[in-house]
Amino acid sequence: MGLIIALIVGGLIGWLAGIIIGKDVPGGIIGNIVAGIVGAWLGGLLLGAWGPQLGGFYIFPALIGAIIVVFLLVIIARAVRKK
Repeated sequence: MGLIIALIVGGLIGWLAGIIIGKDVPGGIIGNIVAGIVGAWLGGLLLGAWGPQLGGFYIFPALIGAIIVVFLLVIIARAVRKK
């Protein structure tokens, strides 16, 4: 059950990051989940563990990390489309 909650929370974090950036995450729902989980990992490395925790993720560092990941994904997708 913990894995399902982690996937849902990761997807929500990736979705929120896409809304904040103003761009859709490449890959749809799967892209949101991946961006949220990778963003949570990156945010934890950069900012540590602080703020409220939900589904094993600290929300604020995860959201900031997911914003970075979504921004990078959008830049990479744009560069691939130009070629």
